[in-house]
Amino acid sequence: MKTINDLEPQALWARFKDICDIPHPSGKEGKIGAFLMEFAQKHGLEAEMDEVGNVLIRKKATKGRESAPSVLLQAHMDMVCEKNAGTEHDFDNDPIRTIVEGDWLKAQGTTLGADDGIGVAAMLAVLESDTIQHGPLECLITVDEERGLTGAQHVKAGWLQSKRLINLDSEEDGRFCIGCAGGIDTVATFDLKRVASPQGAFFLNLFVKGLQGGHSGDDINKGRGNAIKILARFLWNESKKYPIQLCHIEGGNLHNAIPREAHATLCIDWNKKEEIRVALNHYISTIEAEYPTEKELVIDLESTNAEELVYEQEGANRLISALYACPHGVIEMSTEIEGLPETSTNLASIKEKEGKIVVATSQRSSTNSKKHDIKDRVEAVFALAGASVKHSDGYPGWKPNMNSELKNIVAGSYERLFGEKPVVGAIHAGLECGLIIEKYPDMDMISIGPTIIGNHSPAERCEIPTVGKFWKHLIDVLEKI
Repeated sequence: MKTINDLEPQALWARFKDICDIPHPSGKEGKIGAFLMEFAQKHGLEAEMDEVGNVLIRKKATKGRESAPSVLLQAHMDMVCEKNAGTEHDFDNDPIRTIVEGDWLKAQGTTLGADDGIGVAAMLAVLESDTIQHGPLECLITVDEERGLTGAQHVKAGWLQSKRLINLDSEEDGRFCIGCAGGIDTVATFDLKRVASPQGAFFLNLFVKGLQGGHSGDDINKGRGNAIKILARFLWNESKKYPIQLCHIEGGNLHNAIPREAHATLCIDWNKKEEIRVALNHYISTIEAEYPTEKELVIDLESTNAEELVYEQEGANRLISALYACPHGVIEMSTEIEGLPETSTNLASIKEKEGKIVVATSQRSSTNSKKHDIKDRVEAVFALAGASVKHSDGYPGWKPNMNSELKNIVAGSYERLFGEKPVVGAIHAGLECGLIIEKYPDMDMISIGPTIIGNHSPAERCEIPTVGKFWKHLIDVLEKI
């Protein structure tokens, strides 16, 4: 059976294995940052780490290419950490365990981290090569991209010397990005009272799990189920018929991932438990019909131990109503680029923290005014339900430059190498390019990468043959600039 050690190009895959062996969750990039600095020192390269942990490595031009324009390669060192229920894995300490299945590389029950470990691995392979021809080279590896583009936000003006940037964080072979959406996060906090549980009540756990989830930008228009929305819909409908009280509720994890799982602990009248079970069976049939691509979906009830306290009924009803009413999914499609969502919102997570219930959402749009409009609509829903609402600072979009010289070089190289004309356009996800171009407005930018699907979920996998194409293409572009 093949392993990652058998894959080509070996120069790139060997470095990706190094990355998999080093824990690098968002916000905890110390180990991978130290590895990058040691790598630069080992290969005699100039390297700097800024105050937030971003690493910039510079390599001189190969002989005869000294007068070529300087090029900046850019990727992020952190990864989304998601695992399947029942998977034993400590992302702070354990290496990612990879599996080769046919033409795909995946991980054992967790996210793979090809987003954006493949981009970082490609940089390292270029940096250590003594045969690839290129002009002056800069490699910027940022921190904390997945939680809010924090590293890119802190890139200093004047730090970078290049006027051309190739971002290595795209995820579809033959499709290059020259624009992206801006985004903002909205968090609602409910301060609900607890009261004593009624005597003689029956307690149940309600689970929604097995959904595909996915990236809240790339996958938001694919009709995938949101576990929190599915849970809230059932609770809202049944609470109108039966006296259901809420003990606990939790779901989702990351702001930029569509939630795959959610659960609630309920307190009900003993005599109503069979009626609720029948209602759930009908509901399951409805949801399965509405989401035919969710083949692994499980919605279930099971009895559980009694709880001493429940949430006060009026407050719990406000919370459930807000979750049910909160918009989720595509709000508007682009009128300029066919098939591209313009504006969307993701109901991302709900967690109990320090006696309060915290609901996280994220909004995206390629139009700045509409980004603020949808975050205000989300705020209005939760404010009406009595929650306190806060927004992040957000990040800007990246307006496409259809006259880009770099675009023409990259697209021309791909067509010449593979006999296929690539698709060049914008994406609904956020890219660090939008933040970098704010400080470097004259930078010519493009984003490329191999095919990676299921990112931000344990279904993440990378198509091995496209990594070979990506590598060959990147080398050719560096030689042609």
